[in-house]
Amino acid sequence: MSTTMPIPRLIHLDDYISVLGEPEVAELRALASQLQGRTVQMVNSTAVGGGVAEILNRMVPILQELGLAIRWDVITGGNDFFEITKAFHNALHGGRYDMPPESFDVFLAYNEQNLARLQMEGEFTVIHDPQPVGLIKARRNHEGHWIWRCHIDLSQPNPLVWQFLEPWVNRYDGAIFSSPEFSRQLSIPQYLFYPCIDPLSEKNRDLEPEFVRGVLERFGLDPMRPILTQISRFDRLKDPVGVVRAYRLVKRYFDCQLVLAGGGASDDPEGEAVLAEVREVAQGDPDIHILNLPPWSATEINALQRGSTIIIQKSLREGFGLTVTEALWKKKPVVASAVGGIPTQVIHKHTGLLAHSVEGTAYQIRFLLSNPAIAAKLAEQGHEHVREHFLITSNAKRYLTLFLHLVGNP
Repeated sequence: MSTTMPIPRLIHLDDYISVLGEPEVAELRALASQLQGRTVQMVNSTAVGGGVAEILNRMVPILQELGLAIRWDVITGGNDFFEITKAFHNALHGGRYDMPPESFDVFLAYNEQNLARLQMEGEFTVIHDPQPVGLIKARRNHEGHWIWRCHIDLSQPNPLVWQFLEPWVNRYDGAIFSSPEFSRQLSIPQYLFYPCIDPLSEKNRDLEPEFVRGVLERFGLDPMRPILTQISRFDRLKDPVGVVRAYRLVKRYFDCQLVLAGGGASDDPEGEAVLAEVREVAQGDPDIHILNLPPWSATEINALQRGSTIIIQKSLREGFGLTVTEALWKKKPVVASAVGGIPTQVIHKHTGLLAHSVEGTAYQIRFLLSNPAIAAKLAEQGHEHVREHFLITSNAKRYLTLFLHLVGNP
């Protein structure tokens, strides 16, 4: 069955004053005062794993505390459905689409099943990504306000998949994208919302140095030698094999260690195969640490990032890359691919370094290891960049502003 997610109450709005200052929190309350009691429904395809679930897990309680009547629902489906939607995901990022023609019918059939189970009654309904896009059929007589939130890089989508999805998207009142480059020619308004992190979450809050060191040692890492880390799902578009190759080029010059840490998401059936590929290419090197972590490992991921010397994000395609945001917030120097939403975060030679290949990634890592003062300056500037643009409170403000706009323009 489709699942309605419980809304955790872990933190309160006033807790953010120490990070943002009182005026920012007061502005959120002022915006929300005009939306008291309005109903909001968020729908996506997974409760754990991936950036969308992480954002909703923190966003929903904030909007609830601000006085909106909000619920979060997660659709369900069989393995065939998630194999199709994973193929959609890869194709929308510009890859091939090799599924049989009837896959589109299977996709729509699962949307119909979820439609029968869900109560779609929100005044504001936000549908996240392609998996539940067909739920727009629940709308009757143009009631309510429906928004499609796309977290995917649609700059070069596979035409076959996009032609199937586009008529569904055009039935919404608007679409939200993570970068101007991701938008498409649509008949509906489009909005720019950067993804975000919660600075007070288990994954991002401050940790004691002793705890960080303990986590490193528990995973067999030597805190006295440089640690290169990529935190990502085991997904070919994250190019973990390419990270291993870059590390080996760096290893010729620096006695460093590599961490590839991540896990799977319930809507990603390829994870185990990619994990096996990574283990095979890393075989025989005791300084490569491949950590397949469960979904409840946020604190361990936090510690791994804080204990690392350099954070890598060598994606081949990327929606936004919240692991980059997390690393910048923790004042870590970042080397990342110049793809998707990453250049919005990593401004080359200002908040981090960008690369375009395995060799380029290795070169930039070597440069930072050789120039720790420059690495520290980039890290400080990256932290400020995140504070100004990519925190959960900024995202909440954008949603409140959008809802007010929709109310004023029914």
